[in-house]
Amino acid sequence: MLFDLTGKTALVTGASGGLGQAMAMGLAEAGAKVVAVASSNCDATVAAVREAGGTIEQISANLSELDGLEGVFEKALSFYGSIDILVNNAGTIRRTPAVDHAAKDWFDVIDLNLNSVFFLSQLAGRHMIARGSGKIINIASMLTFQGGINVPGYTASKHGVAGITKALANEWAGKGIQVNAIAPGYMTTNNTAPIVADQARYQSITDRIPAGRWGQPEDMKGPVVFLASSASDYMNGHVLCVDGGWLAR
Repeated sequence: MLFDLTGKTALVTGASGGLGQAMAMGLAEAGAKVVAVASSNCDATVAAVREAGGTIEQISANLSELDGLEGVFEKALSFYGSIDILVNNAGTIRRTPAVDHAAKDWFDVIDLNLNSVFFLSQLAGRHMIARGSGKIINIASMLTFQGGINVPGYTASKHGVAGITKALANEWAGKGIQVNAIAPGYMTTNNTAPIVADQARYQSITDRIPAGRWGQPEDMKGPVVFLASSASDYMNGHVLCVDGGWLAR
């Protein structure tokens, strides 16, 4: 019963595929009704959830357009009447050496990875505080803790995600809201395809992971359900690493 999400509604951003799709599936499998948001359509996620017997709706929106976030949140509310869980997963990355990193690349990454996280959390926070309960789960990264190579904007954004998580937890924990984050390790997704294609780097990363393998999107299901459920009611401001032991090495 600790992990049962029956009767809860989850808003998951970046849910068209990869980690977002897997987390939407995991939440639906635990009983939550899901609203999937992405800049492209979430048809594959919707089909998979419904085929498994879950309940889901979708919204197509560019979350980098901050003026539109309130409309996205209001539309999400219109489906089921409440949002109990917000998963801020939508993100992008630009791979360029710092000396060549264009201003547009920097702002594109910061707008989606950091600004949308804060302002969607703000909207959800107002709604959840009025109801006296809620879960906000931000998706961080190994680059929340490390600098990375050729991804200065992404690294800055993911460091910021950890800061936002802690700041909101400080303000909202006493109001019944748990704000935490998940930091995925090296996962096989579209974002990491350039690394996977570099065999030498791929192997060096794999060799450092104590689990001996890269993560798969399905590895995110358990952690997101845990942080979305009553099992984590006394967790606040925590960044949960799902990395096969990468940081411990």
